[in-house]
Amino acid sequence: MNLLLGQILNGIATGMLYALMGLGLSLITGVLNIPNFAHGALFAIGAYFLVSVVGLLGNFWLGLLVAPIGVALLGLLIEYAGVRRLYAAGHDYQLLFTFGLALILNELIIVIWGPVGISHLPPAILRGGVDLGFTFYPKYRLFVMAMAGLLVVATWLFLEKTRYGAIMRAGIENKEMVSLLGIDIHWLFTVAFALGAYLAGIAGALTAPIRGLSPGMGVDMLGIAFVVVALGGLGNLLGAIAAGLLIGVAQAVVAAYWTEASTAVIFAVMAAVLLVRPQGLFGIR
Repeated sequence: MNLLLGQILNGIATGMLYALMGLGLSLITGVLNIPNFAHGALFAIGAYFLVSVVGLLGNFWLGLLVAPIGVALLGLLIEYAGVRRLYAAGHDYQLLFTFGLALILNELIIVIWGPVGISHLPPAILRGGVDLGFTFYPKYRLFVMAMAGLLVVATWLFLEKTRYGAIMRAGIENKEMVSLLGIDIHWLFTVAFALGAYLAGIAGALTAPIRGLSPGMGVDMLGIAFVVVALGGLGNLLGAIAAGLLIGVAQAVVAAYWTEASTAVIFAVMAAVLLVRPQGLFGIR
């Protein structure tokens, strides 16, 4: 039972990171109506930016602040200078662009940071563990759980309770209506892409001390992010949160008893749900 409870905590912490990735990808997919194949590469760049800033300034907290902002600016540049120019060309060209961009960014990581993996320790204050009674649990994972949870709630509040969030949600449902109201739809796309990139970047930065860094780390996370979006419902933000937690807990629990199946269970859960609800947990289309 103690092992099971510890794994459930691991699953919640991991699921929160999946939820951040899913939220970002769901936002971009909902507004632009295309999956962003570069989302995993942005996740990896967030982790590498963190390591670079910490190496330069020697402060983890500054790195955690600066790294995702850098990824958000990169996302803004990608949408403004790349994706925007392909809106008139159709979705096929946008998909090919993001796919090609993912390959380019992955190679840039190798060129800049090298092909060898990097390990990164959490800050001194978050090293070690805490006795929770039923298990001795790492402090950093508790921090990740709390930090990612706060970011998920903050993103949800922004999208649900603010005027600009309402415009974004309206843009997901009906872009033409938003455009007819006199709102610059292209600027909406740019902000949505930058916000999605920010969420991917901070998820990568938070993951770095847990799993370490490698040039291909974004590839695995991209697959999981697509599962989260499909399982939660295309463009559904609440669904992305629920799906991330569900997959994280399922993966952690299975890993405790059958390690080899810990990755397969992610896709098994998605397949099982989509067979019953093809639109996903909270999807309506």
